[in-house]
Amino acid sequence: MKIGAIFPQTEIGAPDPGVIAEYGRAVEAMGYEYLVAYDHVLGANTASRPDWKGPYTIDSSFHEPFVLFAYLAAVTKTLGFATGIIILPQRQTALVAKQAARLDVLSAGRLRLGVATGWNEVEYEALGVPFAERGARIDEQVGVLRALWTQPAVTFRGAFHSIPDAGINPLPVQRPIPIWMGGGSGSPLTKQPASEKVIRRIARLADGWMAQFGPDDRGRELWDRVQAYCREEGRDPARLGLEGRFTARRESEAEWADVLGSWHRFGASHVCVGTMGDGLRGLEAHLRRLEEVRKAVPRG
Repeated sequence: MKIGAIFPQTEIGAPDPGVIAEYGRAVEAMGYEYLVAYDHVLGANTASRPDWKGPYTIDSSFHEPFVLFAYLAAVTKTLGFATGIIILPQRQTALVAKQAARLDVLSAGRLRLGVATGWNEVEYEALGVPFAERGARIDEQVGVLRALWTQPAVTFRGAFHSIPDAGINPLPVQRPIPIWMGGGSGSPLTKQPASEKVIRRIARLADGWMAQFGPDDRGRELWDRVQAYCREEGRDPARLGLEGRFTARRESEAEWADVLGSWHRFGASHVCVGTMGDGLRGLEAHLRRLEEVRKAVPRG
């Protein structure tokens, strides 16, 4: 099971590239195997939206993941990179294919592309993409991405794409780059149910699931369901990766090793450790928390 860290971009400050480089090198030196970064192009201004319920706003700092990882690829040697997630339907597919391929080349094949449909309607409107079409778009986008990453020239005509015998050059190191999907888990806190449509999409199209559930009975029911749908699609569920995550809060320090052990027994291939949302501020505080987790959890 690979253990990664979630880049705490909303809490370590945005302007200083030296801070970003120091964070990447330190995480790699601690033995974390990959880094996850979230994606938001735009944040909503809550001053004009008093009923806003989204977790991020115009005041939340977000680095663009492809640019961030390209920079970090130059200052690290083995650290993997995972977008968690790129909001794929609001982006141009061929451009994503090009950006991801270049990042994969620059990082020597260290990229895992996490994608999903997202929740922020404000972003979709600003980027000129109908929010209601996001599910249908991502269904088509996945096949287009894989074609562009594996073929020198692609001819494709679908509901949302028309590629007239054209391709990207150079192709990525990984052909194709692994595509993982987020979403589908629902939320027991908000009573939002798991999305059957998204779960079936993961089973049909994804190389892995970036899940948002715990290694518990509810998580087992969801994971069993997506694996059953894999079999229905004629896919081997053993080849579908699973990424768990947990927030390393100070009050749960005694449980860190148990949580990672539970994910290992659950069958997760990856687990990423988050440090955001616990009142930490600045680079050193986040690195100190990650070091504490590594000390609490034996390597290997």
